[in-house]
Amino acid sequence: MPGGLGFIGWIIIGGIAGWIASKFMGTDAQQGILLNIVVGIVGAFLGGIILGLITDPSGFGIILTFVTAVLGACILLAVVKAVTGRSRA
Repeated sequence: MPGGLGFIGWIIIGGIAGWIASKFMGTDAQQGILLNIVVGIVGAFLGGIILGLITDPSGFGIILTFVTAVLGACILLAVVKAVTGRSRA
């Protein structure tokens, strides 16, 4: 993978993106570092798919890629909170 971050780089970026997203969404106290990494990586994938539907993200740099990962992780956490939210009795 020339010019890429590599596997360890994506784990680090995913962990940071997941942690920032969990801070925004108020779920940081419920998650550990492993779940932050998973949320960040899955969120980056989700954000990349959504962004790919809107524009061509191939020319984006690392900063916009990171922002996409954070936004995707926020969307993922919002969906999870909506699905697992407690009903009001």
